[in-house]
Amino acid sequence: MKLEELGYNDKLEKLRIEKNLKDFEIGRVISEHKERYIVKTEKGELEAEITGNLRFSSKSREDFPAVGDWVALSIHDLDFSIIHSILPRYSVISRQAVGKFGEIQIIAANIDYAFLVQAADRDFNINRLERYLTICNSSKVSPIIVLSKIDLIDELRTAEIIENIKARIKNVLILAISNESKEGYDKISAIIEKGKTYCMLGSSGVGKSTLLNNLSGKSLMRTDSISQSTNKGRHITSHRDLIVLENGGILVDNPGMKEVGIVDSTSGLEITFDLIIRFSQNCKFNDCTHTNETGCSVIEAVEKGEIDRASYENYMKMEREKAYFESSVVERRKKDKDFGKMLKNYKKDMNENY
Repeated sequence: MKLEELGYNDKLEKLRIEKNLKDFEIGRVISEHKERYIVKTEKGELEAEITGNLRFSSKSREDFPAVGDWVALSIHDLDFSIIHSILPRYSVISRQAVGKFGEIQIIAANIDYAFLVQAADRDFNINRLERYLTICNSSKVSPIIVLSKIDLIDELRTAEIIENIKARIKNVLILAISNESKEGYDKISAIIEKGKTYCMLGSSGVGKSTLLNNLSGKSLMRTDSISQSTNKGRHITSHRDLIVLENGGILVDNPGMKEVGIVDSTSGLEITFDLIIRFSQNCKFNDCTHTNETGCSVIEAVEKGEIDRASYENYMKMEREKAYFESSVVERRKKDKDFGKMLKNYKKDMNENY
């Protein structure tokens, strides 16, 4: 397989030369398993680890390779290789790391389009769609909404859901599909371009893996039915994988995400909630929080029905979440800095005493 089939282009080659990486093999990370990586190269798929230098120079997990990354590596044998460098990313989809204070988890790198998948029968939630949109907008990734499992509801309900989405989310393509009958698959296939990278974002059990299997024509991901007792997917893809489709499109399958905490994404919020931002420009106070201030144009627009109340509440929730995350990052950096100072003083004292 040639690198161009994985999305490699002249811009990446220029970066490779600028970074003095001509003597290394270039490949794309297609799978990640707890700091062990599978990298696809022109010589085949290689298992890889990062160098100790890359590990110790990394300030956070963001500096580690992620699925979709282009990396420079040295091959020691066909079973093992070492990643020395990561080429600059042109887009990064990330979220707050679950259970880790002030840290970011990269979902996928170098993505062009994201399929935001929701099941029409049980998973449909516009608030969550707006959350995914915010992540995409802050990541410079073009979103496409995919409403799956429409075979489980009638046409009237499908049309109602699509209209509800359009009422709150503007200028985003919506595709309704059935993984059983393949209805709508022709439209998805038609928009997948050769050399472009697509990823799937959505909860577990919404049909992402089945969609991937059907698009690829292969059983790449094991899927199970929805548990009737818990109404949750029995199968959760435990890692991210990158697959090249027959038509040349590149698809990343992501785990089902129970938590989608947004990170520093002011621009993402502004794009997703552009109507609220436009009204906010007419607020009486420049630092208006849109909560209870006199002369708040946003609150006035909500009361008049010009801004959807549920969308406004979702915006305010994500603004609070973003502010909390930003304060967490500042606090974590301060702790790291203080620890660094303490370690430096300790070493200084040790040298003076001996």
